[in-house]
Amino acid sequence: MTTSDRPRRRTAPREGADLGLFGPDSVTWRIHSDPAMAVAGYRALLLQATHPLVMAGFDDNSDFRQDPWGRLQRTGEWVATVTYGTTEQAERAGARLRRLHASLAPGVEPETGLSYRVDDPDLLRWVHCTEVDSFLTVYRRSGPRLSTADADRYVDEMRTSARLVGLDPATVPHDLAGLRTYLRDVRPQLRLTRVARRNVVFGFVPPMPGWVRLATPARPAWIGLMTLALALLPPWARRLYGLPGLPTTDVGAAGMSRMLRHAVLALPADWRRSPVEREARQRAAGTVPAAA
Repeated sequence: MTTSDRPRRRTAPREGADLGLFGPDSVTWRIHSDPAMAVAGYRALLLQATHPLVMAGFDDNSDFRQDPWGRLQRTGEWVATVTYGTTEQAERAGARLRRLHASLAPGVEPETGLSYRVDDPDLLRWVHCTEVDSFLTVYRRSGPRLSTADADRYVDEMRTSARLVGLDPATVPHDLAGLRTYLRDVRPQLRLTRVARRNVVFGFVPPMPGWVRLATPARPAWIGLMTLALALLPPWARRLYGLPGLPTTDVGAAGMSRMLRHAVLALPADWRRSPVEREARQRAAGTVPAAA
């Protein structure tokens, strides 16, 4: 009998068990484990693309166009490790990311002529805040109830993630009001450059193996997912993309997001959870392989 075949027993978590940077009682675990995050991640990418310097840094230093699926997978693994990994795993992932960012050469955004560094705190702060806003917004619009107090708590918890990428936690919003103020204040800097438009179009129709494209519904399903993420952007961001910022779009997108979430929730929990999340929940529950 292999370890995976053995019956499992539930015990109290052992004293000193490492539950990571957040733990099962955090709002972060509650939000990040929800199926709505599949759409929220793509909304964050679309929102990040509206900052010219962030988009230039991404385009100059990312292998997204050569390996889009690998790039998306690595981003998902980063979020999962920071959320559910042990403290050591999360801190190690943060150190690797900071070293990578520091090693990248400065660049110039071609349309504005402005120079940038990937590890510029202003750019890191934009990426951080758009992720937090997207995860929180899509979660709430997909149906689950979340009080304002818990929304504030989530924004505050995510300052730990900001520290890992190299930001001073004191310089990022600690509550929902602060997050909204930040997003409002940065809007004059935003526009959709030619590079951003090209990459967004590519993101809607990334390359797929022929058999996947022809024998499965993967292509239309992917386009539908990205279209939903685009519809869930705030009205001002949709207008940057040349789309209407009508309230009817908000209502329709929220309805579709709820339907998608309920469909995914019908799947077994282990199918929906990454390996690192399953391991974290086992540590939290004190579940260990029984003796042979």
